[in-house]
Amino acid sequence: MQTPPDPAYPTHWEADVVLRDGGTARIRPIAPDDAQRLVSFYEQVSDESKYYRFFAPYPRLSDRDVHRFTHHDYVDRVGLAATVGGEFIATVRYDRINEQGLPAKDPGDDQAEVAFLVQDAHQGRGVASALLEHIAAVARERGIRRFAAEVLPANTKMIKVFTDAGYTQQRTFEDGVVRLEFDLEPTEQSLAVMRAREQRAEARSVQRLLAPGSVAVIGTGRAPGGVGRAALRNLLDSGFTGRTHAVNHAFPPELDRLDPEGVPAVRALREIPGPVDLAVIAVPADRVPDVVRDCGEHGVQGVLILSSGYAESGPEGRERQRAVLRQARSYGMRLIGPNAFGLINTAPAVRLNASFAPRMPAAGRIGLFTQSGAIGIALLSGLHARGPGDGGIAGISTFVSAGNRADVSGNDLLQYWYDDPETDVAILYLESIGNPRKFTRLARRTAAVKPVVVAKGARHSGTAPPGHAVPTVRIPDSTVAALLRQAGVIRVDTVTELIDAGLLLASQPLPAGPRIAILGNAEALALLAYDACLTEGLRPLRPRVLASSATPDDFRVALAEALARDDCDAVVVTAVPWVGEGSAVSASEREVAALAAALRTGAATGPAKPVAVVHLAMDSLAEALAAPPGPPPEPSPDPTAPTAHGPHTAYEAHTTHETRTAHPTVTADEAATSPHPRPAAPAPTTPGAPDSAQATEAPAAPAHIPAYPAAERAVRSLAEAVRYAAWRRAAAEPGRVPEYDDIQEAAAGADIARLLDRLTPGADTGRSVPLPPDDAASLLARYGIHILPALPAPDPDTAVRAAARLGYPVALKTTAPHLRHRADLGGVRLDVANETELRRTYAELTDSLGSPEELRPVVQAMAPRGVDTVIRAAIDPAVGAVLSFGLAGAPSQLLGDIAHRLIPATDRDVADQIRSIRAAPLLFGWRGSQPVDTGALAELLLRVSRLVDDHPEVVGVDLEPAVVAPHGLSVLGAAVRLARAPATTDLGPRRLPVY
Repeated sequence: MQTPPDPAYPTHWEADVVLRDGGTARIRPIAPDDAQRLVSFYEQVSDESKYYRFFAPYPRLSDRDVHRFTHHDYVDRVGLAATVGGEFIATVRYDRINEQGLPAKDPGDDQAEVAFLVQDAHQGRGVASALLEHIAAVARERGIRRFAAEVLPANTKMIKVFTDAGYTQQRTFEDGVVRLEFDLEPTEQSLAVMRAREQRAEARSVQRLLAPGSVAVIGTGRAPGGVGRAALRNLLDSGFTGRTHAVNHAFPPELDRLDPEGVPAVRALREIPGPVDLAVIAVPADRVPDVVRDCGEHGVQGVLILSSGYAESGPEGRERQRAVLRQARSYGMRLIGPNAFGLINTAPAVRLNASFAPRMPAAGRIGLFTQSGAIGIALLSGLHARGPGDGGIAGISTFVSAGNRADVSGNDLLQYWYDDPETDVAILYLESIGNPRKFTRLARRTAAVKPVVVAKGARHSGTAPPGHAVPTVRIPDSTVAALLRQAGVIRVDTVTELIDAGLLLASQPLPAGPRIAILGNAEALALLAYDACLTEGLRPLRPRVLASSATPDDFRVALAEALARDDCDAVVVTAVPWVGEGSAVSASEREVAALAAALRTGAATGPAKPVAVVHLAMDSLAEALAAPPGPPPEPSPDPTAPTAHGPHTAYEAHTTHETRTAHPTVTADEAATSPHPRPAAPAPTTPGAPDSAQATEAPAAPAHIPAYPAAERAVRSLAEAVRYAAWRRAAAEPGRVPEYDDIQEAAAGADIARLLDRLTPGADTGRSVPLPPDDAASLLARYGIHILPALPAPDPDTAVRAAARLGYPVALKTTAPHLRHRADLGGVRLDVANETELRRTYAELTDSLGSPEELRPVVQAMAPRGVDTVIRAAIDPAVGAVLSFGLAGAPSQLLGDIAHRLIPATDRDVADQIRSIRAAPLLFGWRGSQPVDTGALAELLLRVSRLVDDHPEVVGVDLEPAVVAPHGLSVLGAAVRLARAPATTDLGPRRLPVY
């Protein structure tokens, strides 16, 4: 085979990856100027590892070896290196071979021999596994479909790398050598292995940031005040359990301790005798590179950059940001920021507050991620107001506010929270989504075990904050929200809704259904809750209204009875202050505490179902319900003294409830049975369940009950929980992506490569081109999508010949863009029965609408009558690959009645998609019409989804109209757009993004 004299260096193969221990490495092609790095690397490899690589003692590389291992054509011979600090820590190479195992001469040879060498100090970090993913992707790009590797039996670590990768493989043993051969086509198992490794590595990298054993605050001022000194003060006040150091190059040489904090003070990191796990950087932006270099040389695991002056300040700042990210990753460090607010870990073993938050938040079960420092402050403040104190309803487990999120992003936190036992609910405020496809994948997986609540800023402007380099959103925000919900994400609009939903999900079990019982001591407030339930699509039962003088024990009994009802899935309790003597409104602290205790007791005695409380003019009730449960209140000095709510004392509300049987006074009938009974639902799981299956036993009653000052807020949060629980139940039995025997995936891939070479020679990645109609039809046919033929009719005689070929009746249509699919404008003439009628119709068309050159008419055979639909698939930068469906014409174009699903879509997804549009009754026999073949429609949607999912080069498919008849369907028009696949997609090997 011919080797280019000067092969171009493939920069798109470069990637930063997270290794098993949470550190990072850079993977890149080996180039001729790497000769000295290769020699130095080889000198640090043990004799045993060299023996395993070359099957013989090989103490040093010859000049010929060095030349061979650093000069590649990047097609038949490729070498990749993993580097840390610019130095090699591992290498991998492949050489294309023929069937006899000799160097390949035929371009059709699709097998290569692969070999690895990992420096002993870095073995066990997952370097070889990461290199295998990347060299396999490179090989597939170069037309190689199979790897072969020969390994000594004693080299068990390398054998395990191959066998654990998940590829289809064969293993033989001959002449004392194990020979492994495996296909490089990704399998379900290989993708699962890759993503499991990705999750463990990225979660570990975040864990190293959140639980450091030692922290250095670099840029600590010599005098009180300033950013660095404030960060140090907050760190110390939080009770951080690790070692703390203050670093400032301007400290006097004689200063070894910073007072009044009493922290060791040094002028440079190298003066710190032990390791530093986390560096908090608070120096001007122009000094950050020097500080990051010092951190890397000292072996710091991660850096938190509080400094501003980066991408948020303009193009120059963006370049500074990218440079500091490259620098940090070159040393194997993760980076939070720049322009970050900080990070917090409330775990008792850590107690880390490396942020600008002056107060350590309460410990709890909520994980928080924000990109905005201001929103971070609002969230922390709002949660503190709703439940101060460790163990309260509003406590957090971890908090990260990433600022410009050059490196660590919401995706990393989802990886960490996925199996973090201290986090039950993940709350994220996002201003941009850098890797949308990965975000939806991670959110879907995390949501299967715990709720993910997201609010997104910059929804409608189409722009992101200055510090964020992200794609522009092309679809409406309502569509983005629908797609996120498909992934199990609970999408809310405001910070208040983030807190409201988070508190309920963190403290209550998931509801088994939408049936809501309402009770309280004020009819008006109960009716507001009832109306709010209807607005949110819930099924409220008739409210049970207690007397205005109802005691805490009355509330307890009513709540327990409501929870015990088989037709109730959740309860909303409404409460207003009691009316005392002289019509005075009274709600003493003692009485509120008694009511809170009674509600907790009522929730504990009934089945475990979610309970939410709505209160008016009783803010102290929310505080009492949010606080950790304590002992019952002490009795009053005079147990017989009357209170504003009746003759019972607060203490009696606790001590007499076992013998009390009378029902409280009501002003409405008892709640009626739901008018739509349904089978009993399985017991709901708690939000932090280890898997998505429903629990067989009801969980313990919650220790906290969320309270809201408005019925609408409580019901909205409950409705989100109902929808999320329904999604969880469906996710426990997911749909499937069907396999169709007639799909020709490989042939379609070859067609796409040929078409791209012909239509976009040397085109930039991402620029799409439309396929000519015949090529589009041929490509779609590879996936069993057949387009009804349409023949050009540039003149009447040609139209007549085309109709004779197709057979009458026919349709005469224009294909001009402004008239395409516009029967209302006369651009489509149907049921043309014969030649005479065709000539007359042709003349009418051209006389009224324009010349044939302008109209570009075609003749097409008539399809069976049915419902006209439109099916589209596109790659949207905001959410990834999207499958869209609606009825053609006014419903989709005028009313926006279109349903969207993420690709790959399952059979369950498309069945729901078809039924979710408002015009769906037209497909199912509306007003006596004949139902159409929705099974054929679902199959067409699934085939389009498969095409786009299998081939990322297909960036647009438009089928319009697809006429769905009572039996079968016909696709009358199709358009396909192709673009060269981006170098980095979520389908490729693991890599960290670069923003």
